[in-house]
Amino acid sequence: MDVLDDFQLTSVSGRIANNAIPGAADFQAAPAQMRSLLGPLALMPGTWKGRGFNQIWRPFHGSQDRFLELNETIETLQFDEIPGDIPNRGFLQADVNLHGIRYLQQIQDAHVLGPNGKLAGIHIEPGLWISTPETTDPQDPPTVARLANIPHGTSLVAQGTGAPHNGGPEIKPVSITPFVIGDPNNKIQFPETNLAAPSQFRTPPGDIPQVTQAMVDDPNSVLVKAIAGQHIISTTVLNVSTTPLKPPTSGGGTSNIAFLVGAADGPNASAVEVESTFWLEIIREPNGAIKHQLQYTQTVLLNFNGLSWPHVTVATLVKQ
Repeated sequence: MDVLDDFQLTSVSGRIANNAIPGAADFQAAPAQMRSLLGPLALMPGTWKGRGFNQIWRPFHGSQDRFLELNETIETLQFDEIPGDIPNRGFLQADVNLHGIRYLQQIQDAHVLGPNGKLAGIHIEPGLWISTPETTDPQDPPTVARLANIPHGTSLVAQGTGAPHNGGPEIKPVSITPFVIGDPNNKIQFPETNLAAPSQFRTPPGDIPQVTQAMVDDPNSVLVKAIAGQHIISTTVLNVSTTPLKPPTSGGGTSNIAFLVGAADGPNASAVEVESTFWLEIIREPNGAIKHQLQYTQTVLLNFNGLSWPHVTVATLVKQ
């Protein structure tokens, strides 16, 4: 990175950070230096805070195999740019320089208190986002990747694409219904998803006062509700998956500790697949001010007792 490139990137990033954006055209007209360094990750650096919803089918060692945990959440997501180039040495093609961001995600329950009397922590995740330039071997356009470590004993690499467009995000429904491993169309319904039916195998109602049946039926509805009525100027969409995608060519996968993988009789709860979409949104508020918003949805497939159990997390965060 030369001095001129660094100055131009800082200049444009500064205008974004200082809310001096007249419209989507300004964002899309950002110089090539921004695209060549962080690419579609350019708006990420900073601290984002907000609320969300978490759902997970926990394996249960007892009278039945499952427990449906639901959480209203409070989240902080901190991104810090890694300065300079990250050179990747090439053999089949010339070297490429990656550029990246390190992050720390911290999620608390919005209502349940921990042993210390403070809101209970339910997730912490350090990781990286990296931007990869166009390559000739494989013949791929620019891609992005997320590298994450989860204290339960899972690490993952999820690769995919990122691109900006005018207007708001397209948020499709997502289901938490489990299915037979390897057969997504063979879905198995369980009574715990019906909030009207009392269950000892679901989070107590007092711990989730704002959770509705619509949220359980489609966690992404929480995201749709959060942006209702907002004037979203532009959205950068990041789609990444641990499952190889074509096109472009993508790497990735999950790795789990032995306890999760289990033995010959099957896993305790092996995280076998992760897919997530992040939307980086530029919003014009009614008073004309510009704010930056991050929304995401993530689905992790946990395999145990012959089924893949979707674990879905969503949140809407605002840049501080």
